[in-house]
Amino acid sequence: MTEQSLTVRDNRTGKDFDLAITDGTIRAADLKQISASDGDGGLATYDPGFVNTASCRSSVTFIDGDKGILEYRGYPIEQLAEQSNYLEVAYLLVNGKLPNKAEYEAWAHDVTYHTFVHENLKTFMQGFRYDAHPMGMLLASVGALSTFYPESRNIFDEESRALQIRRLIAKMPTLGAFAFRHAQGKPYVYPDNELSYTANFLSMLFKMSEPKYAADDRLVRALEILFILHADHEQNASTNAVRAIGSTQVDPYTAVAGGIGALYGPLHGGANEAVLKMLRRIGSIDNVPSFIEGVKAGEERLMGFGHRVYKNYDPRAKIIKKAADDVFEVTGINPLLKIAVELEKIALEDEYFVSRKLYPNVDFYSGLIYEALQFPPDMFTVLFAIPRTSGWLAQWLEMLGDGDQKIARPKQIYTGARGVQYVPMGDR
Repeated sequence: MTEQSLTVRDNRTGKDFDLAITDGTIRAADLKQISASDGDGGLATYDPGFVNTASCRSSVTFIDGDKGILEYRGYPIEQLAEQSNYLEVAYLLVNGKLPNKAEYEAWAHDVTYHTFVHENLKTFMQGFRYDAHPMGMLLASVGALSTFYPESRNIFDEESRALQIRRLIAKMPTLGAFAFRHAQGKPYVYPDNELSYTANFLSMLFKMSEPKYAADDRLVRALEILFILHADHEQNASTNAVRAIGSTQVDPYTAVAGGIGALYGPLHGGANEAVLKMLRRIGSIDNVPSFIEGVKAGEERLMGFGHRVYKNYDPRAKIIKKAADDVFEVTGINPLLKIAVELEKIALEDEYFVSRKLYPNVDFYSGLIYEALQFPPDMFTVLFAIPRTSGWLAQWLEMLGDGDQKIARPKQIYTGARGVQYVPMGDR
């Protein structure tokens, strides 16, 4: 027995077991030695949703939910959002360090070089119905990329792997913009490689007949900040999906397509749209107090507050709130902003919400910014998926190099019938 161990007594047998504690965890496999009888397989944990199960060791993203801290590779998110840009942050996540000038220029050049997509992929996207959801189009087209680059299956070839990573980060804005234009019945706009990553994305979204599209610098910067804030967020549902699919040693395009599928769900990527619906239903500042009372009575749901991880003010929400001011300087104030500010003010002062540690999260203001930038709600999750690609790829890379990782195969607790005898159809 050591200080860094857990002693467990199995009251079924009266036996004691010492389980080693490492980094605040015990290995689930160590529980298998705790057995009541031969052949029962030993003890297992039951943890739906993985609320208290660590599935990996990671050095990509650190979160302290109680203190409201978010760091990428040790760098505070506040510093990165203020001083960096998305491509530099993507390099940091994938490579584990910030680039020097030469490394950054080579990285930016390589990503820019791969922004174009094969014409056959463009034809593939044109085959979707006029009203196809942009996220469904993105999911399918990213999965289709694996057929264009069959060498991507060589996941243990370091050079090939690096090439696929650059390709994916480069092509995501192009595919997202094509999905956006498709829904509007507009011709697809090719990348303008003279522009920055985010400025190029805005050009592909909104360029019409003008020779060159020039977005307002404040809007470009606001989108850059949003991309940085959404680049990674530890082991959430979509990252877990990428790691689980990647554990089969599939190519990165298929693994990332799985992440997009997880992000598609309203409980993950669609939360900011739910905030907008809530604000519209409240209607005016005058209705905020009665809405708050409805929340307390269990008759209303307060969207954009609280988080599975954060038990403090989401650090991303503070940064987004500041970025919103720059956006509204250009686009004009969204009337829903006044309702949001009043709602936040009351909730942060009300003991009901304070005692429950319900603080604004990243979704509370991001939807307002996206709407001000003229994105329909269907595009919100696409705008989430584009920057999150660098985080997914960083996590995928880390998983491939982790000797502890195995193909994902959770246990189950079987609750169905046993030993049922087959009866021929005519006798049933």
